[in-house]
Amino acid sequence: MLYSTVPASEKRAAFRAALASGRLLRMPGAFNPLSARLIQEKGFEGVYISGAVIAADLGLPDIGLTTLTEVAGRGAQIARMTDLPALIDADTGFGEPMNVARTVQTLEDAGLAGLHIEDQVNPKRCGHLDGKAVVDSDTAVKRIRAAADARRDPNLLIMARTDIRGVDGLGAAIDRAKQLVDAGADAIFPEAMADLSEFEAIRSAVDVPILANMTEFGKSELFSVQQLESVGVNLVIYPVSLLRIAMGAAERGLDALVAEGSLASEVPGMQTRARLYELLDYESYNAFDTSVFNFDVPTAR
Repeated sequence: MLYSTVPASEKRAAFRAALASGRLLRMPGAFNPLSARLIQEKGFEGVYISGAVIAADLGLPDIGLTTLTEVAGRGAQIARMTDLPALIDADTGFGEPMNVARTVQTLEDAGLAGLHIEDQVNPKRCGHLDGKAVVDSDTAVKRIRAAADARRDPNLLIMARTDIRGVDGLGAAIDRAKQLVDAGADAIFPEAMADLSEFEAIRSAVDVPILANMTEFGKSELFSVQQLESVGVNLVIYPVSLLRIAMGAAERGLDALVAEGSLASEVPGMQTRARLYELLDYESYNAFDTSVFNFDVPTAR
């Protein structure tokens, strides 16, 4: 009922322990708090919160238009609804190194288990689009050093994302990853790897966990969990997948309404009221204080 009873500090410690276990952690992207609850129920190891999804939810492209306040607010709403650790996209840190430090502490206060800071210039672009530009090594290092120095909970995961592969090639990505680890990054997010061998090369170059971004319609092939495990990847995210599935279903439903004048044909594919109430844990709310508002929870599906 209501929010998770697991303190953020415990989620962070559990996240660190899971990363050290050798298992591949699967982190689907939650596009709202309710989807985070569903991700937990289905047995995944964590929740990812995508900057592209937060932007799209606001009707905006993923080009650095969202603010720290918007990202932290949405991150808090999602993180508090699940017992799982939540990893959030903090873009370029929303400014210079001092802004990066403030971003880290704000997201820490919001209950996140980890965040990633990237090395693109502002305004940034989606990592799987062409035309990206990255900052120089000194600027990238200062961002990560500021992030690592700013955290107050040592278990808050500071992940460095590098987009340099799409600009200067794999060799540059390996060099940048090493520099970011030296600067204090606890994990590396090498964006837009071309194939499994490139993930394997990053894995061999650094001694911290690495993340694979399995986003549809991007530069990387959609490798399976087993394939990623075979080259030593530690985390895999599916950042926009649930939003794409939901929006695809919404568009099909609206098309049916226009064409048929009713949604009767779409009902078999809808989540039932009983299933929604089950996911929302209506029964616990009912039991909490029946004197305020009493209702019967439907059980038919």
